Amino acid sequence: MSTSTTFHIRTLDPLKDAELVHGWVTHPKASFWLMGDARLPDVEREYMGIAAAEHHDAFIGERDGEPVFLMERYDPVHVELVGLYEPEPGDVGMHFLVAPTDTPEHGFTRAVITAVMAHLFADPAVRRVVVEPDVSNKAVHALNEAVGFVPDREIDKPEKRALLSFCTRAQFEAATAQAEEVRA
Repeated sequence: MSTSTTFHIRTLDPLKDAELVHGWVTHPKASFWLMGDARLPDVEREYMGIAAAEHHDAFIGERDGEPVFLMERYDPVHVELVGLYEPEPGDVGMHFLVAPTDTPEHGFTRAVITAVMAHLFADPAVRRVVVEPDVSNKAVHALNEAVGFVPDREIDKPEKRALLSFCTRAQFEAATAQAEEVRA
């Protein structure tokens, strides 16, 4: 896969994108998204709620006009991690999901998480990205580490045991610069 893959990230339209996202979040490869049994109206309702929320946003990532990933950004002071860690100014939470495909591309998911992180850090107010993936999701732990995340500790959320991890802007820049050196 080319290291010059570019993505366009746009706001998710809960009604227009619901059918597409429904297929992604109910796919067996999206088991950690915890929506495997969701019906289309459930997905519409979930993303309409996110669209209306003050501290939570959802986005679709596109490559060459084709939707290829879902990204959520949230304020962990108000969503997901309330009372589970000590937030710092400039913290932002993130989830991402790559669309299932029958023709996987080597390095594609890493390119997606790199683009997601670059998008988040494009906001100068963001100082640190916080994630809380399921402790058993080893694939995402490796991806997170590749872009600079450092695990902090396991936490208990209502829906899962999660690995709380953080990535500062400097950690992200160092990790992606190191990856570029390896490819050069």
